[in-house]
Amino acid sequence: MEIRLFSGSAHPDLARRVAEALGVPLGKALVDRFPDGEVRVRLLESVRGEDVYLIQPTSPPVNDHLMELLLLADAARRSSAGRINAVIPYFGYARQDKQTEGREPISAKLVAGLLEKVGVERVIAIDLHAPQIQGFFDIPVDHLSAVRLFARYLQERGFGENAVVVSPDAGRAEEARRLAERLGLPFAMLAKRRHGPRETSVTYVIGDVEGKRPILVDDIVSTGGTIRRGVEALLKAGALPQVVVMATHAVLVGEARENLSHPAIQEVVFTDTIPLKGGGYTVLSTAELLAQAIRHVHTNQSVSALI
Repeated sequence: MEIRLFSGSAHPDLARRVAEALGVPLGKALVDRFPDGEVRVRLLESVRGEDVYLIQPTSPPVNDHLMELLLLADAARRSSAGRINAVIPYFGYARQDKQTEGREPISAKLVAGLLEKVGVERVIAIDLHAPQIQGFFDIPVDHLSAVRLFARYLQERGFGENAVVVSPDAGRAEEARRLAERLGLPFAMLAKRRHGPRETSVTYVIGDVEGKRPILVDDIVSTGGTIRRGVEALLKAGALPQVVVMATHAVLVGEARENLSHPAIQEVVFTDTIPLKGGGYTVLSTAELLAQAIRHVHTNQSVSALI
């Protein structure tokens, strides 16, 4: 079976770079809208018996891009594709992975069920907001990490001297610790309390950051409020005003750019899991990482070496 790549409208540039890294053409698909806003898709090439990889982050507008992915998968299934794989660099609804109050849905579980229902047989994702989301699926999930990309960038730029890797909360502690181990740096963590979907506070810093350059590592930057409050807490704890912010997913809504323009932030680094409009930030490509994962899946090799 050949590798057949298709993309929705969420991030065609990333899909093209993945195709180039694999040395295969990007398949042709129609992704359009009816006048009333309904999503219309159609695969313009035969996929009968082939391995199909649908590259589509469910980034803002999340509902539109999720619907495109579901319809692309259904089209592939009805076209007798061999295996249908969803490559979702950014998994929307991942922050709704549990009930925090009564009478709430667990939206991440619902999305997992929808993907399975339309025929997706494997998911490839990068830095899920909560790793336990893998357990919401009854199909294989290859959960990749951007830690290698961040570590390579920091090593090339010589950021390892007198630095400390900081996790913004307990949820990202394991990934931040892995980065610290790769770089041979100390590790610290912020104690964060969430008061609602849009409001958080940083209560104190766990670990020694005094006189050090913080490398603040997160998975998602949405409004940037957590980052700004985290930077202020680090400064109060004696950290140097030379903060490097690194995050996988640049959602960037609301006052994100204003919050990230804090004078103590020296550099902001994102990956390209979500298309980034406007400049001012360093962007690391995930195309090679995704291409390697697809190649390993297709040839039945281990993906754990990439994680």
